[in-house]
Amino acid sequence: MTNQTRPIKDRRRRAPLRKSHCGGDRPPFERIALVLQGGGALGAYQGGVYQGLEEAGLHPDWIAGISIGAINAALIAGNPPDKRIERLRAFWEGITPPHAAHALWPAGGDDHLTRGLISRLSSAGVLMTGVPNFFSPRLPLPWLHPPGGEGATSFYDTAQLKSTLERLVDFDRINHGGETRLSLGAVNVRTGNFVYFDTATHVIGPDHVMASGALPPGFPAVEIDGEHYWDGGVVSNTPLDWVVEARPAVDSLIFQVDLWNAHGNFPRTLAEVATRQKEIQYSSRTRLITDRFHRSQTLCNSLKSLMDKLPPELMNSPEIEALMEHANERHYNIIHLIYRSRQYEWDSKDYDFSRMSMEDHWRSGYNDTIRTLRHPEVLDRHTGDRRVFIFDLGRDNRE
Repeated sequence: MTNQTRPIKDRRRRAPLRKSHCGGDRPPFERIALVLQGGGALGAYQGGVYQGLEEAGLHPDWIAGISIGAINAALIAGNPPDKRIERLRAFWEGITPPHAAHALWPAGGDDHLTRGLISRLSSAGVLMTGVPNFFSPRLPLPWLHPPGGEGATSFYDTAQLKSTLERLVDFDRINHGGETRLSLGAVNVRTGNFVYFDTATHVIGPDHVMASGALPPGFPAVEIDGEHYWDGGVVSNTPLDWVVEARPAVDSLIFQVDLWNAHGNFPRTLAEVATRQKEIQYSSRTRLITDRFHRSQTLCNSLKSLMDKLPPELMNSPEIEALMEHANERHYNIIHLIYRSRQYEWDSKDYDFSRMSMEDHWRSGYNDTIRTLRHPEVLDRHTGDRRVFIFDLGRDNRE
Protein backbone atom coordinates (compact mmCIF):
# COMPACT_ATOMS: atom_id res chain seq x y z
CA MET A 1 0.00 0.00 0.00
CA THR A 2 1.44 3.34 -1.05
CA ASN A 3 0.64 6.71 0.48
CA GLN A 4 1.02 9.07 -2.45
CA THR A 5 0.80 12.30 -0.52
CA ARG A 6 2.57 11.53 2.74
CA PRO A 7 3.98 14.72 4.28
CA ILE A 8 7.75 14.78 4.49
CA LYS A 9 7.64 16.81 7.66
CA ASP A 10 4.97 17.58 10.25
CA ARG A 11 4.57 21.36 10.03
CA ARG A 12 2.99 21.80 13.48
CA ARG A 13 4.97 23.36 16.28
CA ARG A 14 4.93 22.34 19.88
CA ALA A 15 1.64 23.44 21.42
CA PRO A 16 1.95 25.52 24.60
CA LEU A 17 0.09 24.61 27.75
CA ARG A 18 -3.26 26.32 27.95
CA LYS A 19 -6.03 26.38 30.50
CA SER A 20 -8.87 23.96 29.94
CA HIS A 21 -12.55 24.71 30.46
CA CYS A 22 -12.46 22.81 33.72
CA GLY A 23 -9.67 24.95 35.09
CA GLY A 24 -6.68 22.60 34.64
CA ASP A 25 -3.69 22.83 32.33
CA ARG A 26 -3.50 21.14 28.98
CA PRO A 27 -2.17 17.57 29.41
CA PRO A 28 1.64 17.42 29.08
CA PHE A 29 1.70 16.29 25.44
CA GLU A 30 2.88 18.21 22.40
CA ARG A 31 -0.03 16.93 20.33
CA ILE A 32 -3.64 16.01 21.05
CA ALA A 33 -5.08 14.00 18.17
CA LEU A 34 -8.61 12.81 17.48
CA VAL A 35 -8.87 9.79 15.16
CA LEU A 36 -12.32 9.02 13.75
CA GLN A 37 -13.28 5.71 12.16
CA GLY A 38 -15.98 5.22 9.52
CA GLY A 39 -19.37 3.70 10.28
CA GLY A 40 -22.26 5.59 8.68
CA ALA A 41 -25.13 6.36 11.02
CA LEU A 42 -23.05 5.20 14.00
CA GLY A 43 -20.97 8.37 13.53
CA ALA A 44 -23.24 10.26 15.93
CA TYR A 45 -21.26 8.44 18.64
CA GLN A 46 -18.25 10.55 17.63
CA GLY A 47 -20.29 13.72 18.11
CA GLY A 48 -20.96 12.68 21.69
CA VAL A 49 -17.28 11.89 22.21
CA TYR A 50 -16.28 15.32 20.97
CA GLN A 51 -18.81 16.98 23.26
CA GLY A 52 -17.26 15.17 26.23
CA LEU A 53 -13.75 16.20 25.19
CA GLU A 54 -14.81 19.80 24.61
CA GLU A 55 -16.41 20.05 28.04
CA ALA A 56 -13.16 18.76 29.54
CA GLY A 57 -11.16 21.41 27.67
CA LEU A 58 -9.41 18.85 25.47
CA HIS A 59 -9.14 20.54 22.07
CA PRO A 60 -7.40 18.43 19.39
CA ASP A 61 -4.53 19.90 17.40
CA TRP A 62 -4.98 17.26 14.72
CA ILE A 63 -8.13 15.47 13.55
CA ALA A 64 -7.97 12.55 11.13
CA GLY A 65 -11.05 10.84 9.76
CA ILE A 66 -12.35 8.34 7.24
CA SER A 67 -15.87 8.15 5.78
CA ILE A 68 -18.39 9.51 8.32
CA GLY A 69 -15.36 10.23 10.50
CA ALA A 70 -14.12 12.57 7.75
CA ILE A 71 -17.42 14.46 7.80
CA ASN A 72 -17.31 14.83 11.59
CA ALA A 73 -13.66 15.86 11.39
CA ALA A 74 -14.44 18.59 8.85
CA LEU A 75 -17.33 19.87 10.96
CA ILE A 76 -15.00 20.18 13.96
CA ALA A 77 -11.95 21.62 12.20
CA GLY A 78 -14.08 23.91 10.04
CA ASN A 79 -15.69 25.83 12.90
CA PRO A 80 -14.47 27.88 15.87
CA PRO A 81 -14.44 25.96 19.18
CA ASP A 82 -17.56 27.69 20.50
CA LYS A 83 -19.57 26.65 17.40
CA ARG A 84 -18.41 23.07 16.92
CA ILE A 85 -21.01 21.26 19.01
CA GLU A 86 -23.74 23.41 17.50
CA ARG A 87 -22.65 22.55 13.95
CA LEU A 88 -22.24 18.85 14.73
CA ARG A 89 -25.77 18.81 16.16
CA ALA A 90 -27.08 20.73 13.15
CA PHE A 91 -25.63 18.12 10.80
CA TRP A 92 -26.88 15.09 12.72
CA GLU A 93 -30.32 16.51 13.39
CA GLY A 94 -30.58 17.53 9.75
CA ILE A 95 -29.98 13.99 8.45
CA THR A 96 -31.97 12.07 11.09
CA PRO A 97 -35.68 12.86 10.85
CA PRO A 98 -38.00 11.40 13.51
CA HIS A 99 -39.71 8.23 12.25
CA ALA A 100 -43.44 7.59 12.54
CA ALA A 101 -42.67 4.17 14.00
CA HIS A 102 -41.10 5.84 17.05
CA ALA A 103 -44.60 6.14 18.49
CA LEU A 104 -44.41 2.38 19.07
CA TRP A 105 -41.57 2.81 21.55
CA PRO A 106 -42.72 3.05 25.18
CA ALA A 107 -41.10 5.86 27.14
CA GLY A 108 -38.43 4.32 29.34
CA GLY A 109 -39.28 0.87 27.98
CA ASP A 110 -36.88 -2.04 27.57
CA ASP A 111 -38.60 -3.94 24.77
CA HIS A 112 -35.66 -4.92 22.57
CA LEU A 113 -37.92 -6.64 20.04
CA THR A 114 -39.93 -3.44 19.41
CA ARG A 115 -36.82 -1.27 19.40
CA GLY A 116 -35.15 -3.57 16.92
CA LEU A 117 -38.23 -3.48 14.68
CA ILE A 118 -38.16 0.33 14.68
CA SER A 119 -34.47 0.32 13.77
CA ARG A 120 -35.02 -2.03 10.84
CA LEU A 121 -38.03 -0.08 9.59
CA SER A 122 -35.91 3.06 9.62
CA SER A 123 -33.07 1.33 7.77
CA ALA A 124 -35.47 -0.01 5.15
CA GLY A 125 -36.81 3.50 4.63
CA VAL A 126 -33.27 4.79 4.06
CA LEU A 127 -32.68 2.19 1.34
CA MET A 128 -35.83 3.29 -0.47
CA THR A 129 -35.83 7.06 0.01
CA GLY A 130 -32.31 8.05 1.07
CA VAL A 131 -31.39 10.52 3.83
CA PRO A 132 -32.33 14.23 3.76
CA ASN A 133 -29.40 16.63 3.33
CA PHE A 134 -27.15 13.64 2.60
CA PHE A 135 -28.08 11.37 -0.31
CA SER A 136 -31.04 10.38 -2.48
CA PRO A 137 -31.77 7.31 -4.67
CA ARG A 138 -30.99 7.47 -8.37
CA LEU A 139 -33.87 7.28 -10.79
CA PRO A 140 -33.73 5.56 -13.14
CA LEU A 141 -31.79 2.69 -11.54
CA PRO A 142 -28.05 2.33 -12.33
CA TRP A 143 -28.62 -0.50 -14.83
CA LEU A 144 -30.61 1.89 -17.03
CA HIS A 145 -27.83 4.51 -17.25
CA PRO A 146 -25.17 4.41 -20.00
CA PRO A 147 -21.84 2.93 -18.81
CA GLY A 148 -19.19 5.34 -17.55
CA GLY A 149 -21.26 7.96 -15.75
CA GLU A 150 -22.04 8.39 -12.06
CA GLY A 151 -25.55 7.14 -12.60
CA ALA A 152 -24.28 3.76 -13.83
CA THR A 153 -21.85 3.20 -10.94
CA SER A 154 -23.81 4.05 -7.79
CA PHE A 155 -27.26 3.67 -6.27
CA TYR A 156 -27.42 7.12 -4.67
CA ASP A 157 -26.70 10.74 -5.54
CA THR A 158 -24.71 12.69 -2.92
CA ALA A 159 -25.20 16.22 -4.27
CA GLN A 160 -27.15 17.11 -1.13
CA LEU A 161 -24.13 16.31 1.04
CA LYS A 162 -21.99 18.84 -0.81
CA SER A 163 -24.55 21.58 -0.13
CA THR A 164 -24.71 20.54 3.53
CA LEU A 165 -20.93 20.69 3.91
CA GLU A 166 -20.73 24.10 2.23
CA ARG A 167 -23.38 25.38 4.63
CA LEU A 168 -21.94 23.98 7.88
CA VAL A 169 -18.17 23.95 7.29
CA ASP A 170 -15.87 26.97 6.89
CA PHE A 171 -13.24 25.60 4.52
CA ASP A 172 -11.25 28.85 4.64
CA ARG A 173 -10.81 28.22 8.35
CA ILE A 174 -9.64 24.66 7.69
CA ASN A 175 -7.04 25.75 5.17
CA HIS A 176 -5.89 29.06 6.61
CA GLY A 177 -6.92 29.11 10.26
CA GLY A 178 -3.92 27.06 11.38
CA GLU A 179 -5.59 25.85 14.59
CA THR A 180 -6.28 22.24 13.70
CA ARG A 181 -4.60 19.99 11.20
CA LEU A 182 -7.10 17.90 9.21
CA SER A 183 -6.41 14.59 7.44
CA LEU A 184 -8.95 12.64 5.37
CA GLY A 185 -8.32 9.10 4.08
CA ALA A 186 -9.49 7.92 0.64
CA VAL A 187 -8.59 5.31 -1.98
CA ASN A 188 -7.54 6.05 -5.56
CA VAL A 189 -9.89 3.93 -7.70
CA ARG A 190 -7.43 3.60 -10.59
CA THR A 191 -4.29 2.66 -8.61
CA GLY A 192 -5.85 1.13 -5.50
CA ASN A 193 -3.47 3.24 -3.38
CA PHE A 194 -4.51 4.76 -0.08
CA VAL A 195 -4.21 8.56 -0.10
CA TYR A 196 -4.51 11.21 2.62
CA PHE A 197 -5.85 14.64 1.82
CA ASP A 198 -4.07 16.63 4.50
CA THR A 199 -3.94 20.34 5.26
CA ALA A 200 -0.16 19.89 5.50
CA THR A 201 -0.12 19.15 1.76
CA HIS A 202 -3.54 20.03 0.30
CA VAL A 203 -6.14 22.75 0.12
CA ILE A 204 -9.18 20.89 1.45
CA GLY A 205 -12.65 21.41 -0.02
CA PRO A 206 -16.02 19.64 0.10
CA ASP A 207 -14.95 17.18 -2.60
CA HIS A 208 -12.11 15.84 -0.43
CA VAL A 209 -14.52 15.17 2.43
CA MET A 210 -16.99 13.48 0.08
CA ALA A 211 -14.22 11.37 -1.49
CA SER A 212 -13.34 9.96 1.91
CA GLY A 213 -16.97 8.88 2.35
CA ALA A 214 -17.72 7.65 -1.18
CA LEU A 215 -18.43 4.03 -0.25
CA PRO A 216 -19.22 1.93 -3.34
CA PRO A 217 -21.57 0.85 -4.76
CA GLY A 218 -23.87 3.09 -2.75
CA PHE A 219 -22.07 6.36 -3.48
CA PRO A 220 -20.26 7.52 -6.63
CA ALA A 221 -16.51 8.01 -6.80
CA VAL A 222 -15.43 11.65 -6.47
CA GLU A 223 -13.13 13.16 -9.07
CA ILE A 224 -10.28 15.36 -7.81
CA ASP A 225 -7.54 16.65 -10.12
CA GLY A 226 -8.32 14.05 -12.77
CA GLU A 227 -8.33 11.06 -10.41
CA HIS A 228 -11.33 9.28 -8.85
CA TYR A 229 -11.55 8.34 -5.18
CA TRP A 230 -13.61 6.00 -3.02
CA ASP A 231 -14.16 5.71 0.72
CA GLY A 232 -10.94 5.05 2.63
CA GLY A 233 -12.69 2.22 4.47
CA VAL A 234 -12.34 0.10 1.33
CA VAL A 235 -8.70 -0.39 2.41
CA SER A 236 -8.51 0.71 6.07
CA ASN A 237 -11.27 2.10 8.23
CA THR A 238 -9.02 4.00 10.62
CA PRO A 239 -6.40 6.71 9.99
CA LEU A 240 -4.52 5.84 13.18
CA ASP A 241 -1.36 4.77 11.35
CA TRP A 242 -1.18 8.16 9.59
CA VAL A 243 -1.11 9.92 12.95
CA VAL A 244 1.25 7.68 14.91
CA GLU A 245 3.77 7.38 12.07
CA ALA A 246 3.98 11.14 11.43
CA ARG A 247 7.44 12.69 11.47
CA PRO A 248 8.92 14.33 13.35
CA ALA A 249 7.60 12.27 16.24
CA VAL A 250 6.25 14.21 19.23
CA ASP A 251 4.69 13.22 22.54
CA SER A 252 1.06 12.50 21.64
CA LEU A 253 -2.28 12.02 23.38
CA ILE A 254 -4.49 10.20 20.87
CA PHE A 255 -8.21 9.54 21.15
CA GLN A 256 -9.09 6.70 18.76
CA VAL A 257 -12.88 6.64 18.27
CA ASP A 258 -14.13 3.40 16.75
CA LEU A 259 -17.67 2.70 15.57
CA TRP A 260 -17.16 -1.05 15.20
CA ASN A 261 -16.16 -3.35 18.04
CA ALA A 262 -13.60 -6.03 17.22
CA HIS A 263 -14.82 -8.17 20.13
CA GLY A 264 -18.17 -9.95 19.99
CA ASN A 265 -20.09 -13.15 20.61
CA PHE A 266 -20.27 -16.09 18.23
CA PRO A 267 -23.28 -15.52 15.93
CA ARG A 268 -26.35 -17.77 16.20
CA THR A 269 -28.34 -16.65 13.12
CA LEU A 270 -27.64 -15.38 9.62
CA ALA A 271 -28.53 -11.84 10.75
CA GLU A 272 -25.97 -12.09 13.53
CA VAL A 273 -23.43 -13.49 11.06
CA ALA A 274 -23.88 -10.41 8.84
CA THR A 275 -23.53 -8.12 11.86
CA ARG A 276 -20.41 -9.85 13.15
CA GLN A 277 -18.86 -9.89 9.67
CA LYS A 278 -19.19 -6.10 9.42
CA GLU A 279 -17.76 -5.58 12.90
CA ILE A 280 -14.68 -7.67 12.15
CA GLN A 281 -14.18 -6.21 8.67
CA TYR A 282 -14.33 -2.58 9.75
CA SER A 283 -12.69 -2.77 13.19
CA SER A 284 -9.81 -5.21 13.02
CA ARG A 285 -7.16 -2.84 11.61
CA THR A 286 -7.36 -0.61 14.67
CA ARG A 287 -6.04 -3.39 16.91
CA LEU A 288 -3.50 -4.41 14.26
CA ILE A 289 -2.15 -0.87 13.90
CA THR A 290 -2.07 -0.27 17.66
CA ASP A 291 -0.20 -3.51 18.37
CA ARG A 292 2.23 -2.96 15.50
CA PHE A 293 2.95 0.61 16.61
CA HIS A 294 3.55 -0.53 20.19
CA ARG A 295 6.17 -3.03 18.98
CA SER A 296 7.83 -0.60 16.58
CA GLN A 297 8.00 2.16 19.17
CA THR A 298 9.63 -0.22 21.64
CA LEU A 299 12.32 -0.83 19.02
CA CYS A 300 12.70 2.93 18.46
CA ASN A 301 13.22 3.48 22.17
CA SER A 302 15.83 0.71 22.30
CA LEU A 303 17.57 2.16 19.26
CA LYS A 304 17.75 5.59 20.89
CA SER A 305 19.22 4.10 24.08
CA LEU A 306 21.80 2.20 22.07
CA MET A 307 22.81 5.24 20.02
CA ASP A 308 23.32 7.26 23.19
CA LYS A 309 26.00 4.78 24.17
CA LEU A 310 27.94 4.95 20.90
CA PRO A 311 31.34 6.70 20.84
CA PRO A 312 31.34 10.16 19.17
CA GLU A 313 33.44 9.00 16.21
CA LEU A 314 30.62 6.68 15.08
CA MET A 315 27.82 9.22 15.31
CA ASN A 316 28.68 10.88 11.98
CA SER A 317 28.68 7.66 9.98
CA PRO A 318 26.09 7.39 7.15
CA GLU A 319 24.55 4.31 8.76
CA ILE A 320 23.89 6.10 12.05
CA GLU A 321 22.54 9.20 10.29
CA ALA A 322 20.05 6.99 8.42
CA LEU A 323 18.81 5.61 11.74
CA MET A 324 18.56 8.95 13.55
CA GLU A 325 15.01 9.69 12.32
CA HIS A 326 13.74 6.45 13.83
CA ALA A 327 15.54 6.69 17.15
CA ASN A 328 13.32 8.47 19.65
CA GLU A 329 11.89 8.19 23.14
CA ARG A 330 8.52 9.83 22.58
CA HIS A 331 5.53 9.20 24.80
CA TYR A 332 2.16 8.10 23.45
CA ASN A 333 -1.16 7.59 25.21
CA ILE A 334 -3.69 5.93 22.88
CA ILE A 335 -7.20 5.98 24.31
CA HIS A 336 -9.76 3.74 22.64
CA LEU A 337 -13.38 4.86 22.73
CA ILE A 338 -15.45 2.16 21.04
CA TYR A 339 -19.15 2.07 20.32
CA ARG A 340 -20.62 -1.14 21.70
CA SER A 341 -23.82 -2.15 19.98
CA ARG A 342 -27.16 -2.41 21.69
CA GLN A 343 -28.88 -5.79 21.86
CA TYR A 344 -31.50 -4.75 19.30
CA GLU A 345 -29.02 -3.59 16.61
CA TRP A 346 -28.29 -5.75 13.57
CA ASP A 347 -26.17 -5.35 10.46
CA SER A 348 -28.32 -2.41 9.30
CA LYS A 349 -27.23 -0.26 12.23
CA ASP A 350 -24.84 1.77 10.07
CA TYR A 351 -27.69 3.03 7.90
CA ASP A 352 -30.34 3.49 10.59
CA PHE A 353 -30.52 7.28 10.30
CA SER A 354 -33.47 7.70 12.66
CA ARG A 355 -33.51 10.47 15.26
CA MET A 356 -33.97 7.97 18.07
CA SER A 357 -30.88 5.96 17.11
CA MET A 358 -28.85 9.12 16.54
CA GLU A 359 -29.63 10.33 20.05
CA ASP A 360 -28.76 6.90 21.47
CA HIS A 361 -25.40 6.89 19.69
CA TRP A 362 -24.56 10.48 20.64
CA ARG A 363 -25.43 9.81 24.29
CA SER A 364 -23.28 6.66 24.32
CA GLY A 365 -20.25 8.55 22.99
CA TYR A 366 -20.67 11.31 25.55
CA ASN A 367 -21.10 8.92 28.47
CA ASP A 368 -18.15 6.74 27.44
CA THR A 369 -15.93 9.82 27.24
CA ILE A 370 -16.98 11.14 30.63
CA ARG A 371 -16.40 7.74 32.25
CA THR A 372 -12.98 7.42 30.62
CA LEU A 373 -11.82 10.89 31.66
CA ARG A 374 -12.66 10.11 35.29
CA HIS A 375 -9.41 8.11 35.26
CA PRO A 376 -6.59 10.68 35.47
CA GLU A 377 -3.99 8.17 34.29
CA VAL A 378 -5.25 8.40 30.70
CA LEU A 379 -4.05 12.01 30.54
CA ASP A 380 -0.77 11.50 32.40
CA ARG A 381 2.59 11.44 30.67
CA HIS A 382 3.98 8.38 32.38
CA THR A 383 7.62 8.09 33.40
CA GLY A 384 9.82 5.03 33.19
CA ASP A 385 11.11 2.85 30.38
CA ARG A 386 7.71 2.23 28.84
CA ARG A 387 6.67 4.90 26.32
CA VAL A 388 3.38 3.65 24.79
CA PHE A 389 0.25 3.27 26.93
CA ILE A 390 -2.99 1.96 25.47
CA PHE A 391 -6.28 2.43 27.32
CA ASP A 392 -9.59 0.71 26.61
CA LEU A 393 -11.53 1.11 29.82
CA GLY A 394 -14.73 -0.26 28.30
CA ARG A 395 -13.11 -3.55 27.38
CA ASP A 396 -11.35 -3.72 30.72
CA ASN A 397 -14.75 -3.40 32.48
CA ARG A 398 -13.69 -0.35 34.42
CA GLU A 399 -15.95 2.52 35.48
